[in-house]
Amino acid sequence: MSQPSIKRISSRDNALFKRIARLASSARERREQSATLLDGPHLVAAYRAAGGVAEAVVASESAYARAEIRRLFDAAPAGARALLSDRLFAEIAPVVEPVGLLAVIRTPAPPAPPARAETCLLLDGIQDPGNLGSMLRTAAAAGVKHVFLSKGCVFAWSPKVLRAGQGAHFFLAIHERAALAEIAGAYRGTVATTDVRAGASLFEIDLRGPVAWVFGSEGAGVSPELAGAAGLRVRVPMPGAAESLNVAAAAAVCLFEQVRQQRARGVLKFGGHIPTAP
Repeated sequence: MSQPSIKRISSRDNALFKRIARLASSARERREQSATLLDGPHLVAAYRAAGGVAEAVVASESAYARAEIRRLFDAAPAGARALLSDRLFAEIAPVVEPVGLLAVIRTPAPPAPPARAETCLLLDGIQDPGNLGSMLRTAAAAGVKHVFLSKGCVFAWSPKVLRAGQGAHFFLAIHERAALAEIAGAYRGTVATTDVRAGASLFEIDLRGPVAWVFGSEGAGVSPELAGAAGLRVRVPMPGAAESLNVAAAAAVCLFEQVRQQRARGVLKFGGHIPTAP
């Protein structure tokens, strides 16, 4: 049974319902509103753990009966909570089988790029939401702070990318529509990209310093201009039958080989983690 302070929505004409429906269905709306949706208790909990405060939290009536959903829902500011009928919630849920909890959040503007060189990702034309989300998750786990996306990348704050990222977004500075070639040209560390034809093996080069890792889409790869700015080309040794790695897998191999080298030389300290749902 709902609390007196909880708003109940039962009509499609409700302004909040209409706004969520637009955010759920339109990338253009998400960009123009600088807002997006968090789907499910894991993302909502991770956002709260990172210090975020949602603009609105909505739950389906049946989901509110579950303790995990009710705890997260009740923790939101009183004026930001709303219960939807199961029928209406199903209409706006971004997945086929919704868990019954959504949050509307503002997409944060990234801080200014760091003044000194830090290891970062330069992502060129990554279109698959699952790949981008996985790469963001890997970057956060590897201690990377800044990720730069070209204009051709899928919107980083889309619900699908958020689900794949599993909360990594809230611990990264994500720079969208970035001029990657300019960033690479001005970078004071090593700019590296993978190339199956490269002579240098990933496991034989020195990765203890800052690296700007360049990865492109699986179809088109890295643009010629950006590839030309990469001073280092490396290959990932693959003794098996596969000719190449998925781009998200390649990024994980590269970043954690760098982590391994930095840890072995005492450059890197451990202790951080991405909070998970309670």
